[in-house]
Amino acid sequence: MPSTQFVLSAMFLLSLTGVTFYRNHLLSALLCLEGLMLSLFLLLSIWSLQTNASTFATTPMLLLAFSACEAGLGLALLVATTRTHGAANLNSLTALRW
Repeated sequence: MPSTQFVLSAMFLLSLTGVTFYRNHLLSALLCLEGLMLSLFLLLSIWSLQTNASTFATTPMLLLAFSACEAGLGLALLVATTRTHGAANLNSLTALRW
């Protein structure tokens, strides 16, 4: 495995563990999700460049578009949660208790 793929795979795994450990606060969970999407985007981009496949060239751009929609929706939820409950701590929400 080349070093760039190893680094991006490690980035994906670190972001995944960040989501599992820091799920109490909404902003930190959103930042970890953005790290996941960024590592997936970079891995897909490198993979499509290495394979020289023209059919998969649009896949990273599609993932980037979905990532932008996810970020916008996450920030809207953060603002709505902060306005209604006064904090973005997910433990204080009664509807989202584990």
